[in-house]
Amino acid sequence: MKNIVTFLLKTLIITSVFYAGLALQAHAKEEQLDKVAAIVNSGVVLESEIQDLLANIKKQAKANNQALPSDNALRTQVMDKLINDSLILQLGERMGVQVSDAQLDQTIENMARENKLTLSQFRQAIVNDGEDYEKYRENVRTEIIAGEVTRNSVRRRIYISPQEVSNLLALMKEQTSNDVEYQLGHILIEFPAEPTQADMTASKNRANKVIELLNNGSDFKKIAIASSGGANALAGGDLGWKNINEMPTLFSELIDGKDKGTVVGPIRTGLGFSIVKVLDIRGRKVVEVEEVKASHILIKPSIILSEEKAEAQLQGLLDKIEAGEATFAELAKEYSEGPTSVRGGDLGWADPQSYDPAFKEALATMKVGEYHKPFRSSFGWHIVQLNDRRMVDATSQMNQNRVYQILHNRKFGEESARWIKETRDEAYIEIFEQDK
Repeated sequence: MKNIVTFLLKTLIITSVFYAGLALQAHAKEEQLDKVAAIVNSGVVLESEIQDLLANIKKQAKANNQALPSDNALRTQVMDKLINDSLILQLGERMGVQVSDAQLDQTIENMARENKLTLSQFRQAIVNDGEDYEKYRENVRTEIIAGEVTRNSVRRRIYISPQEVSNLLALMKEQTSNDVEYQLGHILIEFPAEPTQADMTASKNRANKVIELLNNGSDFKKIAIASSGGANALAGGDLGWKNINEMPTLFSELIDGKDKGTVVGPIRTGLGFSIVKVLDIRGRKVVEVEEVKASHILIKPSIILSEEKAEAQLQGLLDKIEAGEATFAELAKEYSEGPTSVRGGDLGWADPQSYDPAFKEALATMKVGEYHKPFRSSFGWHIVQLNDRRMVDATSQMNQNRVYQILHNRKFGEESARWIKETRDEAYIEIFEQDK
């Protein structure tokens, strides 16, 4: 029965693309039609998507003077990413995850601000780089949805016990090397689904060969892009900067105290064999962190209240505050949604890094005493008053919330890799051979 359903699904998808192609031929017979490169459950990966991503990767690699593996190896990694994206977006549709135009615009404005550009300058920079702005905009929407689906799906798989928190707190108090950070590179040589002993032996042999190449001076990023099954493969396997406590336990025990350039592995995990390289080492120089004290008024759009009306309502409240007709706290108690309304919108002292990205970016642009015009976050529309800033001793931040976040991030990376592998194992995926 499953084979019949699979055959019918495949036939339906290919037939749909075929008839769409016939319709296009009626208008432009000489134009090359797009092709289906892979079927992913009820969706498809198109050849044009593959070529677009390949072109972007090659352009970035050229700009960064980064060597790339062969076209075949690079295409395999790109295909894997697009298959994963398709599976995640299909899950998003079933979960009802959506990103409104207002939320998308706010995200792109934040990206422009990070690059010290106006929105129009940011758009022109994308066009000057040879990209279609509308396609770029929709790609950002896709990334936001994919991130939300991944977080929602993986978060419920993570459990952190009180004992784990207590143990890490005790370790951090005793540790003398906590001010050292390592920039790590990671290559994962995956097992196939339900591996046999022969499969595991073959994977370990491949991992040993990779280690040999690295020890002989081969380009780590190039090998990662070509061979790694990890989530960061297309970024050259770069895991970023981490101290010992922020690394997976299997890595930290082997990395602690190692010199720059050290390669460790193969490390057996549930997904395959990991190879880790210490790309760089630095001491933690920042001994203080900034906290902000802010208040906000939150209005959530709904079926009854549109995005535009929510924004306009907040602008009206801001006009009243600036005209002296009411205080921020009074209006927050009357109009704001959420638990802070009873406190007049007061959020108390907090590390801005703990806030929603859009909220954090808004605070970063403000001076003490200022109000921020209405902006959109993942929670809804806000206006914000920045009441104060202060610097605090970083060591005081080593509390249970910080430890919990470290443990969560550590487990999130491990579980997200397992989750996407399980999702792929349960999916119907067929990849078509490329025309020679």
